[in-house]
Amino acid sequence: MTNILIIGAHGQIARVATRLLLERTDAMLTLYLRRANRLETLAPHPRIRLVEGDATDAASLRAALKDQDIVYANLSGDMARQARTIVSEMTAAGVKRLIFISSMGIYGEVPGERYRSILDPYRDSAAIVEESTLDFTVIRPAWLNDNDEIAYGLTRKGEPFANPSKTVSRKSISDLIVRLVTEPGYGVGESLGVHGTR
Repeated sequence: MTNILIIGAHGQIARVATRLLLERTDAMLTLYLRRANRLETLAPHPRIRLVEGDATDAASLRAALKDQDIVYANLSGDMARQARTIVSEMTAAGVKRLIFISSMGIYGEVPGERYRSILDPYRDSAAIVEESTLDFTVIRPAWLNDNDEIAYGLTRKGEPFANPSKTVSRKSISDLIVRLVTEPGYGVGESLGVHGTR
């Protein structure tokens, strides 16, 4: 059985991914968030453990990493500081696999767009992850929607982002996360742009 630590578990993508992971896998999920009461309705689930903590709190993160196989990070705020703490604590704990949500445009890969400083938190945190020795996958979604559909395509780092004007569903991003969790080796060391297809 796989143990997955979801950091930033109250995030919009993370909540959809949690549901899909429960439906499609037998993984044990540790939901890590600053205010655990926001997900208290999930607490009775036998495969969920709620942990209240901040991603910059090394001691709390260290405790949450015990016996984990995979970390999925869905951050906001001071993303670079959080990424440094996560990478450091994962390295110390010997937890190698990290799935990290970022944004399209961090490499200037969107034709005709520069996005400038608004993407700095995503750009800086992704750079910290990519410079680590972890088995990472960076996910760079297009603008998101809440459609109940799975329809997406992928581009790799170094390729122009495809269909940047089309939104992609959070459910599609969650489908990719499930695939990364369930297919060992898939996406390791890659930065995947995720675009909508409709």
